[in-house]
Amino acid sequence: MIDLRSDTVTVPTPAMRAAIAGAVVGDEQKREDPTVLELERRVAELLGHEAAVFLPTATMANQVALKLHGKPGDVLLAEEGSHVLVFEYGGAAAHAGLMTRGLPGVAGRISAAQVREEAAPSAKGADQRVAVVSLEDTHNNAGGRVWPADELEEVASTARELELRVHLDGARLLNAAVALGVEPAAIAARFDTVTLCLSKGLGCPLGALLAGSRELIDRAWREKHLFGGAMRQSGIVAAAGVYALDHHVERLADDHANARRLAELLHDAGMPVDLEQVETNFVQVDLAPLGLGRDEALARLREQGVGLSATVHATVLRAVTHLGVSREDVERAAELIPRALRVSVTSSA
Repeated sequence: MIDLRSDTVTVPTPAMRAAIAGAVVGDEQKREDPTVLELERRVAELLGHEAAVFLPTATMANQVALKLHGKPGDVLLAEEGSHVLVFEYGGAAAHAGLMTRGLPGVAGRISAAQVREEAAPSAKGADQRVAVVSLEDTHNNAGGRVWPADELEEVASTARELELRVHLDGARLLNAAVALGVEPAAIAARFDTVTLCLSKGLGCPLGALLAGSRELIDRAWREKHLFGGAMRQSGIVAAAGVYALDHHVERLADDHANARRLAELLHDAGMPVDLEQVETNFVQVDLAPLGLGRDEALARLREQGVGLSATVHATVLRAVTHLGVSREDVERAAELIPRALRVSVTSSA
């Protein structure tokens, strides 16, 4: 099976497993695990922040951040298809008591004008108050799209002007940095808090970090305990993160190149693929022109030995490249996908 369902299906490489096996560990709850401390230090520096805290998942990291930034009854603004609104099961309301307001976006991006309009003072003295803006880069449901630096800065600076807290769901932030050719801190340093996931393109078995000021991260430690996220000898898994920072960041460019190659081959084969949407490691296939339902299409693909996944868009499937997918896999998938969906190959000449 050529598994293109997600970059979360990666498994630790043999070298990463060796790093895990050799990890020096201690009691993480007492902040005595040297490998966890090293990972937190490195990620904080990488993202241009004072401190970071290691957490089991990126969803927990997002939810901890939102609790830091608002109180019950406050309003969270986010693009309507963003992870914090779609895939975190109402966590902002359940954990932080935040009201959520999803804004329509373009390629997963909202505008400074939208933020300014939503945050305008109400005529009612006791009306709900917008407190926090959450942005996502790269944006999952938009197909791995990247925020242009100027747009990101405009929205973040507008939020700061309006005295709103700004959080970045940067689960795939390193994909964005590689795509733009910038250091991760050039994106992340403008936010109050930033989430980074280890179990996607970096290929770790689990884990995420939340970075911010030392004051915010000290508060985040308490929230981590409240969420049940405190661990013991978690250097076992933190070691995978340290290894990934050394060996799996620059190679994200290979995933992007493989996604571009797959998209071009599928496009040449007559598949409904919009090449302009392919900015990182996601390729979206629109089933509507093919007259196929999602379940039927996925079943046909499985029969041919290719795994794609559904998206929040009813007629759109996605293929996601990752460190478990080679260039040869991509070339073969580009043959199997049209065959499964019964699209005749056309000449690209």
